[in-house]
Amino acid sequence: MKLLLVEDEEKMVGLLRQGLGEEGHEVDVCGNGRAALAQGAPEDYDVIILDWSLPDMEGVSVLRQWRESGAQTPVLMLTARGSTGEKVMGLRAGADDYLVKPFDFDELLARLEALHRRGEQQGGPVRLGSAVLDPRRRVLRRGAREEPLTAREFSLLSVLARQPGEPQVRARLMAQAWGLDFEGSPNVLEVYVGYLRTKLERLGAEDVSIRAVRGVGYMLAVAQERRDS
Repeated sequence: MKLLLVEDEEKMVGLLRQGLGEEGHEVDVCGNGRAALAQGAPEDYDVIILDWSLPDMEGVSVLRQWRESGAQTPVLMLTARGSTGEKVMGLRAGADDYLVKPFDFDELLARLEALHRRGEQQGGPVRLGSAVLDPRRRVLRRGAREEPLTAREFSLLSVLARQPGEPQVRARLMAQAWGLDFEGSPNVLEVYVGYLRTKLERLGAEDVSIRAVRGVGYMLAVAQERRDS
């Protein structure tokens, strides 16, 4: 999963980032509410972990602004305050789940996985010409054939699939599929584009391609006659 952690407590950030990373999840961190609001579209993440108590504003205020803007990304709120009234306030503001500190890490993982499944089920399959991207099962399929996608492959293809026929800037693709703080090889994008092209070829989806756009990045191209069928 690609997660956004909105938390200013350094010890908590360190523990969660390490633990979630060891479980194979990618974690971006914001230390205050304003940074979280400026981070970008919440839809770029699978689940958001949002602390109620932030140094500049309450997490519930951040949540309200996200929901008012139409963002539907699942949000798990963390708080040291566990009164029924506060839980109700958080849920009414748009929280999907609520966890009181201190909490068990395994319970956090279970809740995140449940929210992720719920979020995937809200989004149905996406048709890409003769192929279909299935978010729930994280596979690319054509007819009876399927190609499973890694989390990174799925993230990259999902970004490209949002605007087929429109060039996507490298920086945006990297930020949304790898995170803003990615420090690996800049060639990793080409590597994963290659993986996706191979899987499309194995499916026989000749009407779907990922094209390089000189000086820009990449574009998902779908042949018009197949796309409309």
